[in-house]
Amino acid sequence: MVDRNTPAIPVIALTGHLGAGKTTLLNHVLRAPGARIGVIINDFGELNVDAGLVTGQVDEPVSIAGGCICHLPDEGGLDEALEKLADPKLALDAIIIEASGVAEPADVSRVIRFSGVERIRHGGVVDVIDAAEHFNTVDTAAAPPQRYGVASLVVVNKLDRIAEEARDETLRRIEARVRELNPHAHVVGAMAGRVDPRLLYDVSDGDAAGQLSFRELLLDGDAHHEHTHADSVTVVGDGAVDPGPLIDLLEQPPRGVYRIKGTVAVGKRRYLVNVVGTSVHVVTAPPGSGPSHLVAIGTDLDTADVRARLEVALRPAPEKVAAAGMRRLQRLRQYSI
Repeated sequence: MVDRNTPAIPVIALTGHLGAGKTTLLNHVLRAPGARIGVIINDFGELNVDAGLVTGQVDEPVSIAGGCICHLPDEGGLDEALEKLADPKLALDAIIIEASGVAEPADVSRVIRFSGVERIRHGGVVDVIDAAEHFNTVDTAAAPPQRYGVASLVVVNKLDRIAEEARDETLRRIEARVRELNPHAHVVGAMAGRVDPRLLYDVSDGDAAGQLSFRELLLDGDAHHEHTHADSVTVVGDGAVDPGPLIDLLEQPPRGVYRIKGTVAVGKRRYLVNVVGTSVHVVTAPPGSGPSHLVAIGTDLDTADVRARLEVALRPAPEKVAAAGMRRLQRLRQYSI
């Protein structure tokens, strides 16, 4: 029987129209030193993920036959691959599914949410857009495409193919279209898929000496190019908190925050919390999970505002106040996916 208190592995759907740059982005985020990432490839034709990156992290990519994730047979397919990668012996930080260019993000998200595999949680939908060709190939109708509605993170890629003076306007135009269907999506611009891996999963701080690892020296020779960097704010708490302000934070993160993670004490219990976009995941924390703390990760953060919100959420509360709010937290936990 699976221990429900074991931290679940985030499963991230990486979607995007054909040629948008999904594999390029995937190869980039796999370069994070120390990360252990499981990769599931579901596409027609050749596997273009850098085998050296994946082999160095886990073992080898798990290939799903069939071309489109939403057409996988019930017997096996994605669940079988997820079951393999969710093995605690692998100690993965995240699992990334690179979906077919013809797959609809909503279908990919639905398959993950209703997977029968234990030890996993929905880690968000990353939709990659080709800034140069998007309005000629994907967003061509009066109404915005439905794929905008499910994305938690939209990466407007290939901005280097747009004249420099037109990049900001292109990004604003795409973001405005996304917002018509999805006011909560986090939208970032990128070149060659270079987004900060911290937007997708937890990244180690590298070796203690602060030197470049062999992986970085070998594979990151293009590190001088522009990257989309993420900001983070960490606040450490002391004592049990009032679930009310905590839940308010989890359900309505500060502007620019895409992920929130941490450990909190409520009453006599401790919980692990994870937020990705609008998805909230709460489980009982295992023993030895460390002091109460919250980390907010995103882009263009107002760090003072974010820090203030985290401090309010972690403010110690009398035990009676904490106990009174437990019912609301239990409901949130019950519906966590």
